[in-house]
Amino acid sequence: MSIMTKNNNQYTEGRLVIASRGLGFVRTPDFDDSILIEPRFLDLALNGDIVKVLIHPKIANKDQSGEIVEIIKRKKKGFSGVLVEKDGSFFLDPQDHRDNFEILIPKEKLGGAKIGEKVFGVITKWTDRSKVPLGEIAEVLGKEGENNAEMKAIAIEQGFNQDFPQNVLEEALAIAKRGIQEEDIKDRKDMRGITTFTIDPADAKDFDDALSIEILGDSKYRIGIHIADVSFYVKPDTDLDKEAFERATSVYLVDRTIPMLPEELSNDLCSLMPNVDRLAFSSIFEIDDKGVVTDTWFGRTVIHSDKRFSYEDAQEVLDNGSGTYHDELKIMVDISKELTKARFRSGAISLETDEVKFKLNDKGVPVSVYTKERGDTNRMIEEFMLLANKYVATYLTYDKEKNERLAVYRIHDTPALDRTEDLVKFLTILGFKVKTKDGVIPSKEINRISNEAEESDMGATVQTAIIRSMAKAIYSIKNIGHYGLAFEYYTHFTSPIRRYPDILVHRLLQTYLEGNKIPKDKWPRYQSMCDHSSEREKDASNAERDSIKYKQVEYMSAHVGETFTGVITGISEMGLFVAELTTRSEGLIRLRDVGDDYFRYDEKKMAIIGSKTKKMFRIGDHAKIKVKKADLEKKLIDYQFITE
Repeated sequence: MSIMTKNNNQYTEGRLVIASRGLGFVRTPDFDDSILIEPRFLDLALNGDIVKVLIHPKIANKDQSGEIVEIIKRKKKGFSGVLVEKDGSFFLDPQDHRDNFEILIPKEKLGGAKIGEKVFGVITKWTDRSKVPLGEIAEVLGKEGENNAEMKAIAIEQGFNQDFPQNVLEEALAIAKRGIQEEDIKDRKDMRGITTFTIDPADAKDFDDALSIEILGDSKYRIGIHIADVSFYVKPDTDLDKEAFERATSVYLVDRTIPMLPEELSNDLCSLMPNVDRLAFSSIFEIDDKGVVTDTWFGRTVIHSDKRFSYEDAQEVLDNGSGTYHDELKIMVDISKELTKARFRSGAISLETDEVKFKLNDKGVPVSVYTKERGDTNRMIEEFMLLANKYVATYLTYDKEKNERLAVYRIHDTPALDRTEDLVKFLTILGFKVKTKDGVIPSKEINRISNEAEESDMGATVQTAIIRSMAKAIYSIKNIGHYGLAFEYYTHFTSPIRRYPDILVHRLLQTYLEGNKIPKDKWPRYQSMCDHSSEREKDASNAERDSIKYKQVEYMSAHVGETFTGVITGISEMGLFVAELTTRSEGLIRLRDVGDDYFRYDEKKMAIIGSKTKKMFRIGDHAKIKVKKADLEKKLIDYQFITE
């Protein structure tokens, strides 16, 4: 995006991020650093808005600043929060602390909401940031603190709703009622006689992918990766397609899934359930026991899954050395391990992180928290999905004459130099020796450090720091490869039930298999769809993270005064950020609560140091902690050290 000039003034565009203290920052490709927007120059822009910025003259030794002159696109459609009363007037108090204002709700616009209830409201009039905006309640979510109200508030704040419009539901119902007809099958490759199964989480309701295997002899196999043929049912520009595009992704909160598609499709007709015929889009590979692919086939199929495994069930078969499809599972796991080795030889980075899971009671309150175990069956499924995604991306990129054509890629850039520098500093303070090359930490070096950290109980801390230093993977029609996976070409083909870009990829793949092309004048629209999908993915990630954080705070609120083991994950002038080891519930030990000494923050050493005792607290240190306070409204936990 180039700098615009008008009347000798310079302008640029970007997305506004508002920090907790009210300062705004706009990052654009035109500047190396974010443009600082002081509160008085925010106009009526809010966190996440796309804005036009007037660039201020640069002042030496000061950050580049600017002021917002136009709101190009609003991020939020409304605000979740609590209805409060002050001096006889009603206000919506937004739950996002970056929305540091209240919305005045006229009595006739309450929509039946009561004081203290969780609500979703919209601004109807706002002309001056110094004045209170007027609004109305669009939906009453429930009683504050109740699980359903809190989860709905988190989702709707990010623009996701459990309910579908009536016209979309009717369209999905009609498709489901029609079912699979003989005419839908006649031109497809028939895979119904081949050993086929699915492996998914125990609580999964939609099954995007299935695997099939044929043993060819001489250590060679034909492995099929079969993906739900969602694009056969979801046609471009229908109401169903428009709604799926707007959502762009399914959202997985702690206690529920908010699907991209209505359940008639996502949990039934499109889901690759066992013992029924299902339409699929398949990638079929002839492959040997070393993971070397010798032939590929892409196309539409009809499959009949013989077995629905959970990850735990499949792992148990492998661990026991016998059971349903043991031999097939063993072959596929062994091949997947060869594929993994090949990826890491090519420079892939190990980015495995612990997944926090909650056991909830009938009111949605967490009674226990645990980290999900990942076994060979999890990694095997991931590896075959990566294989399909890589080969589909390569096929989409070139036709037989090596002419480039439109493709939707999943791209991952190399880390920014400043983030790499911060990571090197962080890892060095933790005691790791870090080698860099041309300003980048080589992937083998990152993997070595990750392995060392795992052995020293700092695995989660180091992995989190590495992931935070990375660029975010996004969707684009412009390929730069995937840094983390070390793939030159990569896309998302394998989850069209829950990701809209996968539907786009299926449509493109079918277009090219039929010998057709996408006209050049249509390409910008695909980039726009990629941008939208990337943004919605961030929104879903925010909602999922917020739901986990809420449940962690809720869990700890029932354990105030109890003792746990924690690890220091961050240090600032405020104090120490500490994560409880089992639940990964992160909280703050404020500087005044660190101990019986005057403790200060040493930025160079990234440590909190006692003035008298010289006692030092650093990232990665383990300590006994006690839960001092848990604030559900602010989603904050306060810990304190337990002194021996």
